[in-house]
Amino acid sequence: MSLFITIEGGEGAGKTTLIDKLTSVLSTHGYEIVKTREPGGSRLSNQIRQWLLNRDADLPIGYKAELLLFLSARAQHLEELIKPALSQHKAVICDRFNDSTIVYQGLGRGLGMGYVKKLCELVSEGVKPNLTLFLDVDPHVGLMRTRQASKENARPGEVDRIEAERIDFHERVRKGFLTLANQEPERIFVIDANQTEDAVFRQAKKILEEKLSQFPLKS
Repeated sequence: MSLFITIEGGEGAGKTTLIDKLTSVLSTHGYEIVKTREPGGSRLSNQIRQWLLNRDADLPIGYKAELLLFLSARAQHLEELIKPALSQHKAVICDRFNDSTIVYQGLGRGLGMGYVKKLCELVSEGVKPNLTLFLDVDPHVGLMRTRQASKENARPGEVDRIEAERIDFHERVRKGFLTLANQEPERIFVIDANQTEDAVFRQAKKILEEKLSQFPLKS
């Protein structure tokens, strides 16, 4: 049986680190794994990612154009990678999916969560995660981690378009994720990402393994 897992959260929540660890857990359970991210996952989607995150002042992007670019990247990602992998009964673990678009563009940008959700559903055509882990981090803490990571990666002060938004934008995003989690508690599990990486992993591993018991491998 195919399994689609998404990891969501604000900037600096620790999604990438957790995905690497959960990939190992899935492997020990015998799953063939596809690890991916959004925007990304295909050549076209990666090109769109560069446009979306680049802070080039010579390339302004309006909010609706930004939304449509995210959706275009997702449509290609689904067609090239996610749908084929799921049809082959693989486990797909993805850094961001529809939930991020709904809260970042719907609430963060003010386009409306309901409006954006309908467009996301149109693009994803029924493809929905079996499990979503929302890493809930205080925006101040998350952005501080992001700045620290920039220094450690020898790119001090370098942040992308989303990371560079004002703190009130990131607070709206967090509020949006919590709203979605309250609406779909059977799918979206909230993990306190202000904790240490090990503490976050232990909690995520427990949730994942409980979910895996419901999804036996295809014989």
